[in-house]
Parts: sequence; structure tokens; C-alpha cells
Amino acid sequence: MGHNISGIIKSIRSLMRGDKGVNGDAQRIEQLGWMIFLKIFDDKDIEMELLDDAYVSPIPTELQWRNWASDDEGLTGEELFDFINTNLFPTLQKLALGTTNKRAILVREVFEGNNNYMKSGTIIRQVINKLNEVNFNSSEDRHLFGDIYETILKELQSAGDSGEFYTPRAITNFITDMVNPKLGEIIFDPACGTGGFLTSAIEHIRQKEVKNIDDRLTLQHSIKGVELKPLPHMLALTNLVLHDIEVPNIEYDDALSKELSSITQKDRVDVILANPPFGGNVSDGMETNFPMTYRTKESADLFLILIIQYLKDGGRAGIVLPDGSLTGDGVKARIRQKLLEDCNLHTIVRLPNSVFQPYASVATNLLFFTKGEPTKEVWYYEHQLPEGQKSYSKTKPIEITEFNPIKVWWDNRIEHEQAWKIDIETIKNSGYNLDIKNPHKKEEEHIYSGSELLELLHKSFAKSDELLKKLQTELSNV
Repeated sequence: MGHNISGIIKSIRSLMRGDKGVNGDAQRIEQLGWMIFLKIFDDKDIEMELLDDAYVSPIPTELQWRNWASDDEGLTGEELFDFINTNLFPTLQKLALGTTNKRAILVREVFEGNNNYMKSGTIIRQVINKLNEVNFNSSEDRHLFGDIYETILKELQSAGDSGEFYTPRAITNFITDMVNPKLGEIIFDPACGTGGFLTSAIEHIRQKEVKNIDDRLTLQHSIKGVELKPLPHMLALTNLVLHDIEVPNIEYDDALSKELSSITQKDRVDVILANPPFGGNVSDGMETNFPMTYRTKESADLFLILIIQYLKDGGRAGIVLPDGSLTGDGVKARIRQKLLEDCNLHTIVRLPNSVFQPYASVATNLLFFTKGEPTKEVWYYEHQLPEGQKSYSKTKPIEITEFNPIKVWWDNRIEHEQAWKIDIETIKNSGYNLDIKNPHKKEEEHIYSGSELLELLHKSFAKSDELLKKLQTELSNV
């Protein structure tokens, strides 16, 4: 069965195209999201009921997936459509209000922020029947589905403005490998999107250290995230459930909404892995949660301060930051000064600016730092595009294997064509500027090939032809 999962998703996609209520990828993914979530949740409930006679699902019996969705010949058409919109959604959106039942809260959080977009009960039934071909209690099915889910999340990237929620898998895996979170450490992502860094950390620890049930429980309780938008929040919850985290600890909130001074020792964490949103989209007034000296509208800079505050002494972070956060004076410089004084910023990996295509063509950097000791020197490593490739794209994304040279260099650092180091005095004297270009690189003169020259000539002739035509028209109109 397992190998057919991608086929199942393909059929679901084409079925959904036939429903006039679903408009575009983002809605299709949201639709699929809550359905997958309910089915996984119910599969898990069934497993828990078998293991523990006293276990009762927080979902009312008639709303459990097995009781309205699992029978191929069950509810369909108008009847199914009404059931979902007038019964399922309203009930689950208010599920067990005032309760402390974590599984109930999880269901409520998923449904509070989401919608049923589909209009045809008949097509809904066909989609449900397809989903029922996946058994989430088989770990093989679940892991295969986890891979497919990853592709679904990647598609979100090109679905309009949702790209910021997805960090390429090669980057989350590389950062996680270098920061090397360990079993028992608390791992946190304050802007977790669809959960990419958290699932990288879960897999990293599971492969290296999880040996028994106790280890699994430890891991379940050591993953934390915050996400502000309903769709990625739901997708992240589902993503973590697929990775065997039974009750994911992902708050539906804006991490910048806490007063900085209210984050104290009890809130601190061992590891932070994050790609905070950038491009100055702080919700109104959020910057007032920060001391005067660090107030800015640029979200990436505020997140940097927040991350320093959340780390324990000795805590480690690996984060993605845009070039704009490495430079600039005033508040920006003071934020970098704090980073360099409170933390050892030991490594900056500079990435080509097409890594986040097509969503953003901003040049980004990976920053690695440890809190509790000041920076003495910063090592830079400039990541190169693969030989002969001009840029990354949807069809040619960045691959984890490209990072192998950096991994080799990491523990045995020497300066070379792509690696250099800068001491703290130099950085201080430049106004804490961290945007330091590769000193081994001469600005390359562009040598044109014959065909490129012809192309340029052709363009300039075309331009002058156009001008002549314009002049002719002007003159004949006089």
C-alpha cells in the first residue's frame, strides 16, 4: 500500500480541482490539512483506546472520523456538506472550552483558525474515501506520508504569500546538524511556520539517541514552537503529530507579544532553531514589548533580541537572517552589539540569494551562536552554487549534500577561498557591521562570450530601431 501514497495525494488534488469552492493551492492545502489532521487524530485515538481501557477521546462520538467518514458508502452529497458546516466545525471550534484536556485543546486550536472550502458534498466524499486508503497507525505509512506532507508544504511556498512558512529542507537539516540538539534539551522555534526546524530536530535526535519508550517520552516533551498564522499553525501541529509527537506544544500566538523582561529563567531553552520572518512586518505596537534601545519595525531584528533572551547560558542557536540584519546603524547596530557581547557568534554562513526563490530573492545568512560568552572572532563561510548552476529555483533547490564541504571544515577551520575570519576589534570599529564580503574574491570582470556580445548588439540595434520608428511616427503626425 505505502508506495501508492503519492498516487492518493495526486487523485485528491485532481478531485479538489473539480470543486468550485476551492480556489488555489493555499485553500486546497488548508482543506486537506484539517481532514488529514482529523483522520490522524482518530487513528491515534483508536490506538490509545486499545492500549488503555480508560482512555476517552475528547471528540464527541458522532464527530469521530471513524463514525462519519470511514464508511465508503456513508454520508455524502448535501447531507455531508451540511454535517461538516453546521455540526463538525461549530462543535470542534468550541470543543471543551475551559478544559485542561490537552488533546481537546489541540483539536479546538486546529479548527478555530480553519475553514471548509469545499462546496460539493459528493466530491468531499470522494476525497475522504481516498484519504481512508492511508493507515496512520502503520509507522511505514506514517513516515511515507510524512515525506509526502513535506512536498505539500513545499507547494505552499509558491501559493502566493505563504512562502515565508517554509524553509528549504536542506537548510533546516544543515542548521540542525551543526547545532546538534541532544535528547533532554529543550528545543524551541519562536516562528515555527509549518514546523520544518522542529521536525528536523525530532528526526536528528530520534536517529542518534532514541532507544526506548522513556526516550520517546522525553523527546515528546522537549519540542516547543510558536506560530502566529492559523494555516501554518495547523499544518505544523499535523506535521508534529506525523512525527510521533502526540500533543505538540505549538502556541498559536505572536512570539513578539510577550514583554521581553517577562521571559525569565524558567522560560529559557537549550536550543533555538529558527527562520524568523523578515521584511518589517511587526504587528502594531509589538515593538513596545522591547526596551527603547532595541525598538524597531524590522521583525528579524526583534526576533534576534528575543532569541538571545530565550537562550539559557550555554544555549545554542542556528538561525536564518537576511543581509539587512547584518548591517545598518542606530537600533540595528545596538542589536548586533548585544548579540556580540552576550553571545559567541562563531560562524556566519553566507548563502547565494536565490535559496528562497521563488518566494524571495533576498540574500540570507545562517548565524550560529552560543550564549554566555562574548564573541572574539567570527568565521565566515561563503556557500557556493553547484558547479555550472546560475541560481536555485523550484526545480533545482538547494540540496543537503552541497553542505558537505562546510561540515568537513566545521571542526577543523582554516582560511581558504570560501572561508575567512574577522576579529571583534575590526567588527567594533566598523560600527558592528557583520556584512563582510569574501576578501579572497576579486570583483570578477564579466568576460562576454561571442554569443553574449551578439545578443547585446542585437538588443541595442532593436532599441535604436524602436526609437527610429517612434521618430517616424512623430514626424509623420506633425
